[in-house]
Amino acid sequence: MSGQEAAAVRELAEAAVATVYEAAGRSGLIDLDLEPLLPGARVGGPARIAVCGQDDNRAVHEVMDYLRPGEVLVLAMPDPRPVALFGDLLATQAQQRGAAGVLVDASVRDVADLRAMGLPVWTRWRRVRGAAKAVRGSVDVPVVLGGTSVAPRDVVLLDDDGAAAVPAGRIEATVAAVRERIAKEDGLRERWRSGELRYDAYGLRAEDETADRGPT
Repeated sequence: MSGQEAAAVRELAEAAVATVYEAAGRSGLIDLDLEPLLPGARVGGPARIAVCGQDDNRAVHEVMDYLRPGEVLVLAMPDPRPVALFGDLLATQAQQRGAAGVLVDASVRDVADLRAMGLPVWTRWRRVRGAAKAVRGSVDVPVVLGGTSVAPRDVVLLDDDGAAAVPAGRIEATVAAVRERIAKEDGLRERWRSGELRYDAYGLRAEDETADRGPT
């Protein structure tokens, strides 16, 4: 990842998932109920994907060889289930390889150890049930997560609100849209702090009063 790309990813991560999702025209949402093991963390990075065999994490072991600093490790399987694809030993490898964060559309275990390590992890479930290592699975292939297709090198963003993805070819355009939205929100925030109500500014009161009066 070039310095310019890294700066763009940092800017998107700092803007936060909700802002990026709205700025992108309400697209890219990874609509899953994810639990952040380190509340308050905001991360972003190119996706490094392992699609495991069902209830199997052999692909997670393989993907470590491809993982590069600053990437978000994305782990999934055909039918998401509360089977632990990721624990402290794999987390040790991911951290040593420089992962920015980990998204697990399955279960993790060793939660106390993961938190102590300081590696930002988002998971669908917390369960002890272990995975097999019999099916190779696939590395660096597209995967659909929460209704959004995520391909290798797409930017995955994670924070307390959840997750979103930005297609690799849309990073610059999304950064520009995010800057525009932040500027707009800053202006609105000042108006609300001054006492103005959005109910009036957006004409909602006038609409409701017209509806209350009924047809003329």
